[in-house]
Amino acid sequence: MTQTQTAAPQEAERPLSTRRNVLVVVALVWTVQLVALMAALSGIAQAEVAIHFRTTEIAWFTLMTLLTGTFFLPFAVKAAALFGKKKVLLVATGLGFVGDLIAALATDYRTLLIGRGIAGIYAATAPLAYAITRDVFPRRWVGLASGILAGGVGLVAFGGPFLSGWLLDDYGFRGVLWFMAISTAVSFALVAAFVPESPIRAAGGRMDWLGGVLLGGGITALVYAVGQGSHWGWDSGRFATWIAGALIALIAFVLVERRVAEPLFPPAMTRRRSVWTVLLATSIAAGSLSAVGVVIQMLILMPKIPNVSEGLGWSGTHNAIVTSPISAMIIVAAVGTGFLARRMDARILLGFGSALTVLGYGIGTQLHHSAPQIVGMGIIAGTGTGMVMAIAPIMIIEVVTPEEQALANGAQTLGQGVAQIIVSQLAFVVMAQHGAIMQGTQFYLDEGFTNGLWLVVGCCAVGTLLVSLIPKSKRLDEVQAGQAAV
Repeated sequence: MTQTQTAAPQEAERPLSTRRNVLVVVALVWTVQLVALMAALSGIAQAEVAIHFRTTEIAWFTLMTLLTGTFFLPFAVKAAALFGKKKVLLVATGLGFVGDLIAALATDYRTLLIGRGIAGIYAATAPLAYAITRDVFPRRWVGLASGILAGGVGLVAFGGPFLSGWLLDDYGFRGVLWFMAISTAVSFALVAAFVPESPIRAAGGRMDWLGGVLLGGGITALVYAVGQGSHWGWDSGRFATWIAGALIALIAFVLVERRVAEPLFPPAMTRRRSVWTVLLATSIAAGSLSAVGVVIQMLILMPKIPNVSEGLGWSGTHNAIVTSPISAMIIVAAVGTGFLARRMDARILLGFGSALTVLGYGIGTQLHHSAPQIVGMGIIAGTGTGMVMAIAPIMIIEVVTPEEQALANGAQTLGQGVAQIIVSQLAFVVMAQHGAIMQGTQFYLDEGFTNGLWLVVGCCAVGTLLVSLIPKSKRLDEVQAGQAAV
């Protein structure tokens, strides 16, 4: 009798609860995928930005957001644990809007980069949104919601090129920048209206400012040195000094974290083999895939100029049409992976997905000169991309406690961001070895694009091999059943 009386109210509330959950998913999908959409829009706009501002430093147009996002991410994750994930989401989104507005109004390249840098703070929203799914959804919704959030990468990949193609072809790169600002404002409104505050909060505590500065400063110095290495000279004293400074800061960070009472990323969590191996493998695999856009978008959108540039010279709209099958495969693979993760070993899904990206882009190193070849490369690599992006946050759920969720997601996003930045910077360096500068703009020859793709293939292969280090853990359904029992 008691069970019947208890079940009745739940049945009565289910429609309302389901509607609420759907609205929360929509708000979080928009928030998470806006990070990916910004990257996609930036990648498609960068060729026109480089030509407009006549710069050989176009790499920083996309990397400035990654750099500042990486620097502020540890602070955002810790603040979320102390003050609430929704509050930090709103702060990061608000600052992101300010940066987008500055970039849209910029009349010179330096101001544009400043705006892009401020906008990069928005990158901290992705790991917090993933962490909220575990905090606020019923058990049966967690895997589905995580899969949908990750599967949104495919929606961005599918709709993003059409959207950016229309914006770029009809309104130029300014239209792209203004769309970014408007989208960030919409994200703020959705989070404020529909996303509840997480009930999980750290008991007391304070911010580890020293650890954050050392970590962010060390990573920033490392990335900056890699980006400037080709200009300074890889064997120059200036490059060596920056690298040495970065390593000293990162070593100091490790020492500080062992001694402070409340570290940014608790050593007790990151020392566990199940955790650090998942963080390492998913960061390298997903970060390398995020960086491949640098090569692909430059290949597709750069003009064809004899002996100067051997891009395909497609319009934004033509690019969208050709790549739409690839985007569809990302969606299908990501959503399917979310369901399979409940019954299969996540290591198999990560390893197989990463291996597909190696195969797809490996084929692309030789076949990337026509629409059918781009589609063939992309369908294989796109399937793998959807699997990798979907399984990464699910693997984090499987190896940490609910209280560690935000910190672990933050650490994974941090590692993925560092991998993406370094691989992207190296891709520009590799491509520039076979290119030419005309009227202040860096262009690339076919051999440069080929070598850029080989770089990505190698990094994806490393991610695939690292999967072998991950020990077996409980499946998502087992984790959720255990939490329900508690």
